[in-house]
Amino acid sequence: MMIPKMQEMPTSSEAVNPQKEKKLIHSITNNSGILIAFIILCIFFSITSEAFLTSANILSVLRQISINAIIALGMTLIILIRGIDLSVGSIVAVSGTFSVGLLVDGFSIPIAICISLLLAIAIGFINGFITSKGKMPSFIVTLAMMTMARGLAYVYTGGLPLRYDASPVFNAIGNGYIGPIPVPIIIMIVCVIIISILLNRTKFGRYVYAIGGNPEAARFSGINIKRIEIIVFTISGFFAGLAGIILASRLSSGQPTAGQGFELDAIAAVVLGGTSFNGGIGKISGTIIGALIIGVLSNGLNLMHVPFYYQLIIKGAVIIGAVYIDSIKKNNL
Repeated sequence: MMIPKMQEMPTSSEAVNPQKEKKLIHSITNNSGILIAFIILCIFFSITSEAFLTSANILSVLRQISINAIIALGMTLIILIRGIDLSVGSIVAVSGTFSVGLLVDGFSIPIAICISLLLAIAIGFINGFITSKGKMPSFIVTLAMMTMARGLAYVYTGGLPLRYDASPVFNAIGNGYIGPIPVPIIIMIVCVIIISILLNRTKFGRYVYAIGGNPEAARFSGINIKRIEIIVFTISGFFAGLAGIILASRLSSGQPTAGQGFELDAIAAVVLGGTSFNGGIGKISGTIIGALIIGVLSNGLNLMHVPFYYQLIIKGAVIIGAVYIDSIKKNNL
């Protein structure tokens, strides 16, 4: 009796690779629209300005977007769980003014940075605690915190900028280079790697997507939604605080007016990158592309000598367009 030859079972690597390929293709196609928009934007500005594609200008753009991209990383997490954080710009001001103020008062650089970051983390924690435990809309909570934190920066500085340029080490955080690459870009890359691992390789990341996708189902599955919300807002506070220190280093001063409108740019980067306001959908890679578009748009308009107030109108229109596209996607699902 002839025994039929059994087919060889695929090895684990052979079975997994198609899945990895599908995920890669899905990620590329998800970001294809925003990538095309980014490429078109670059082509347009390279035609209108010879200075756009120079290495010096490219590095300048990357340095400029680093602060917005770092803030947008935390904003991505918050929007993924259907929240919003309007206080990030004010946290930038608080962190920057306190770091410079502590240095002026004689504190060492590590201590000044740590205290400033802890203050930013505390503000983020308070946002998350009140939002989750008080069951209040994050829009209202962070709107109030935006005003309070800005007031704190003004009180601490007496309404005047704090100047500090005595330390080359502190100034190097925002203005230095490691090889040919500016330090803020390296900090941004490290933050992107960390938050990408956190979202894609840990239970925390799966919980964030689950809460944003279906809060009731997440609750019934045993996920501690309140704890995750607090952690997410705390992370957002940390990133905003880090951005504030980088900005203070770049300016060699702590400005109580710093960070105004930064929440607008961060939200624009996140939404442009494909993260849905309805939660549960979005990638860090998309956020970075969104931040690049905002940076390239600002840089290109500056090279074309477009007045700043017109740039604000254009950015607002871009956000409306991105939200409109997001709503169309939702209705077609």
